[in-house]
Amino acid sequence: MHQYLGRVLVHLVFSTKQREPFIEWDSLEETFSYLGGTLNAIDCPVVKVGGMPDHVHILFELALTLSLSKAVEEVKRESSKWGKEHIHPGFDWQIGYGAFTVSPEDEPQVTAYIANQEEYHRTRTYQDEFREILRLHEIEWDEREVWD
Repeated sequence: MHQYLGRVLVHLVFSTKQREPFIEWDSLEETFSYLGGTLNAIDCPVVKVGGMPDHVHILFELALTLSLSKAVEEVKRESSKWGKEHIHPGFDWQIGYGAFTVSPEDEPQVTAYIANQEEYHRTRTYQDEFREILRLHEIEWDEREVWD
């Protein structure tokens, strides 16, 4: 077989460094657009980008010729450079990230969840949200390691 066939949907979550709310409300859409454009440029088609001033959620298709860590490295590196120019000179992303596979039948639900972040965060912090996602995916974690 000389072709790559498959569709790997990834729900990627990461926060700003120390969860500082660097991204102003009026800059969120521009930030989401930049993140999406960066992934699209490396053949990782974006389904939805959303988030809050201190974190982002991205649902995208991982290119079958690219590792997840390379895709995340690229999107965080490029958007960090952009963020220092367009958001705040001290802008940076946290070191780690969460990446979760999404089945095709769950894609509409995850897309809606990402689109409704502002509403969702009226009652939950980012930390509570991330813990909930980890539990849903049955992932054990060390609190000291998650909140760098």
